[in-house]
Amino acid sequence: MEIISGIVSTINGVVWGPYMLALLLGTGVFLTVGLNVMPIRKIPTGFRLLWGGRRSDRSDAGELSPFNALMTSLSATVGTGNIAGVATAVVLGGPGALFWMWITALVGMATKYSEAVLAVKYREVDEEGNHSGGPMYYIRNGLGQKWAWLAGAFAFFGAFAAFGIGNTVQSNSVADGLNSAFGVPNWVSGLVLFVLVGAVVLGGVKRVGEVAGKLVPLMGIGYFICGLIVLFVNAAEIPAAFALIVDSAFNGHAATGGFAGAAMVAAIRFGVARGVFSNEAGLGSAAIAHAHAKTKDPVKQGMVAMLGTFIDTIIVCTVTGLAIVSTGVWQTGVKGAPLTAAAFEASLPGVGEYMVAISLAIFAFTTILGWSVYGERCVEYLFGKGAIKPFRYVWVLVVPVGTVVGLDFVWLLADTFNALMALPNLVALLLLSPVVFKLTREYFNKKENQDSAAEA
Repeated sequence: MEIISGIVSTINGVVWGPYMLALLLGTGVFLTVGLNVMPIRKIPTGFRLLWGGRRSDRSDAGELSPFNALMTSLSATVGTGNIAGVATAVVLGGPGALFWMWITALVGMATKYSEAVLAVKYREVDEEGNHSGGPMYYIRNGLGQKWAWLAGAFAFFGAFAAFGIGNTVQSNSVADGLNSAFGVPNWVSGLVLFVLVGAVVLGGVKRVGEVAGKLVPLMGIGYFICGLIVLFVNAAEIPAAFALIVDSAFNGHAATGGFAGAAMVAAIRFGVARGVFSNEAGLGSAAIAHAHAKTKDPVKQGMVAMLGTFIDTIIVCTVTGLAIVSTGVWQTGVKGAPLTAAAFEASLPGVGEYMVAISLAIFAFTTILGWSVYGERCVEYLFGKGAIKPFRYVWVLVVPVGTVVGLDFVWLLADTFNALMALPNLVALLLLSPVVFKLTREYFNKKENQDSAAEA
């Protein structure tokens, strides 16, 4: 087992190495420039479309409203990465890692936008009228049959990654968090998760979307408010925290207290890596959810989709990061989720730790729901529609396993498959970028003409 673990670790070091991070950032920059910075300029438009997309026209094809499609996507992305991932980035890369997480998110908005545009453009409809889409479909339908092997590779890596990063790792996080904060036995957490996940996942993508549409906004707003309270308590330290983040981003940070020190390269590396881990821009996973949106216009759904990266990283991760830096706990030597808990507890004694534990449990639960959709679509692509129901049963049965076993190797394997998912997707985004640019240009030209006609 040690030999296998060593081999996977070596592969992980390569696929998440500097070349991969450069490809992720480079693709985002290329798409941002090609779109004339539209994703950043049109953030207010995206929020208007999101609000208006709570209900969709019944004549529009798709299974989920544009709002619920984004909530399904966010259910998978807003998770342990926003709590444990941010803390890990700060510990390994210093406060400057937060700055590079922000940069990754800003260019990642163009990546997420492009993924959704292509997902809606090239999605397929089965004999029952249900939609399927995502990187495997826009690779095959957009690039042609000669690229079908690349589509299959994405689906294969995605199916394996789902059971790790989207299932067992998440249930393990829930069990550990509840056991640490409230003394709940791991097997009890496993049993409860088994029932709750089964009640939702066995109902299919529509039920996942309905639950996500209600639970994700509540959990996101709840955590955001708790974080704002922490920041309010430490308001005097916020300006210095921002200054430290920017300075550390370009100059690194020397060893302080329990912090081992980190160079600028480490800040970039861990900021980009954890930013992608959190918002999944470039992995192609969110495109699978947006392919189910009830919409006729790929560009509109793309503008809704890009908000996922903004909300996940610019809003939620920033709250976590500022709480950690402004309270000074990042220098204590504590790592992962306990570091975030320490930041909240330092400002809200007696309740902060419990807030983080409850948030982590809900975040991880919704991640299991969102990734069930991703894994299901990958399995369907590989084995056909008949594999969907067996997949759902296996998915639910695996959930409690994660609460009672060690997952170091599973985490490593899932993290590696995540990177392997990204490679086919990034290649497709670059090759299909002319399609994204063309659809975007046509949409805004048409809109300008309509606005001009209305004014006349």
